[in-house]
Amino acid sequence: MAFDQTSIHWFRQDLRTADNPALLSAASNGRVIPVFILDDPIPDEFQIGGACRVWLHHSLDSLNKSLNGHLSCFRGDPEAILENLCKKYNVKHITWNRVYDPWRIQQDTKLKAKLHSIGIKVQSFNGSLLWEPWETLKADGTPYRVFTPFYKNGCLNANVPRTPLSASEIYYHNEKIEPNNLNKLGLLDNQPWETDLISKWRVGESGASAKLKAFLSEGIKNYKDGRNFPAQQSVSGLSPHLRWGEISVNTVWHSTKDQIKEHPQLGENANHFLTELGWREFSYSLLYHFPFLPTENLNPRFGKFPWVKDQVGLKAWKSGRTGIPIVDAGMRQLWKTGYMHNRLRMIVGSFLVKNLRIHWHHGQAWFWDTLFDADLANNSAGWQWIAGCGADAAPYFRIFNPVTQGLKFDPDGSFIRQFVPELEHVPTKYIFAPWNAPQDILATSGVVLGETYPNPIVDLKISREKALEAFATLKA
Repeated sequence: MAFDQTSIHWFRQDLRTADNPALLSAASNGRVIPVFILDDPIPDEFQIGGACRVWLHHSLDSLNKSLNGHLSCFRGDPEAILENLCKKYNVKHITWNRVYDPWRIQQDTKLKAKLHSIGIKVQSFNGSLLWEPWETLKADGTPYRVFTPFYKNGCLNANVPRTPLSASEIYYHNEKIEPNNLNKLGLLDNQPWETDLISKWRVGESGASAKLKAFLSEGIKNYKDGRNFPAQQSVSGLSPHLRWGEISVNTVWHSTKDQIKEHPQLGENANHFLTELGWREFSYSLLYHFPFLPTENLNPRFGKFPWVKDQVGLKAWKSGRTGIPIVDAGMRQLWKTGYMHNRLRMIVGSFLVKNLRIHWHHGQAWFWDTLFDADLANNSAGWQWIAGCGADAAPYFRIFNPVTQGLKFDPDGSFIRQFVPELEHVPTKYIFAPWNAPQDILATSGVVLGETYPNPIVDLKISREKALEAFATLKA
């Protein structure tokens, strides 16, 4: 190794040391200057949301400890910051892992050209996906718009995802670099909400590894069915860790494959989990090939859909005060934990865009601000799927009934009781639709509809009929 050579590794959405191809490339070239740059001046509506800023702060703190305090954090224009560092420390080599947001791709292209023009070698790597978006195309070279053929033909017939890379010892630049300056990034507002939000999570690379280990030993055993029940511990909980790259998706994929080899009886459940990783790949493929995904309907017919402007309804939905218990439980879980169970994401999303007929952009924006795993590809594709206007979308006329969804997936009402404690004493028979409960039952349960718990803000049957009428207008 040439210790007289120094590389910069620019951390982005790869906040880990294990199986980090760009970091390992920098380490193999000589000494390393690890940096993180918070470049907020991107399209305003997609600046990092509040919950993500909390997670990012703690993740960077964890990463800095893994790097023995050598992480330098900056805020501003990456081009100016990296160029200045190269001049100051005589750096001729920069590495980073690719990010697939449309403006990031444009930024990277411009940045590479500028750095090359001043004699800096730049290497970028795939540290986020199992397959690059250009590796999973149809035979005619066009992108898939339906998930099943995308996964079965585009992914599973492509090259096997690379195995996780072995860690390498990192030798750091021997001159004093700028101090870490994490607090100067201004990611935290020092509000009690931030402390409460993060309290139940173990943020960072070690937490991600522990989460994967726990899931593969227990949760995966009943994943295929259990993943639909929010009160059960049958989901991986890895989505925030994957979003910030605290664990590589390749590690998750191959660890799951290894588990199948060791325990063949897990095959059905484990393969279903791998399919969910495929959905993540599908979302990234859609964003790459259709960069307007976050702002425009993939199905142009929906440009004429008669959305309703309802600030009162939107506020009730955001705060978990719709009067529909399973919807409110999901929205309150989101606010209290920075996470929402996937089944509930579909239920609350359907209620917003179909029962309330509020534009999916509003749901997308709220999730962007409140989810730890807020990711442009998954968030945009997910909301378009729910709204019926995206690729391989749920048909618009498929409208989730939140009462029957609650009965089916929270049959004893335990999840509702956990997050809507004012309904704690309502008998299970009535907890999914308390407006149907006799007054004496409500009184015994300590519930006064309209006071201690809201009346439903819409009639589910009538709002469903209005949604179907609105959908019918698109057929003309």
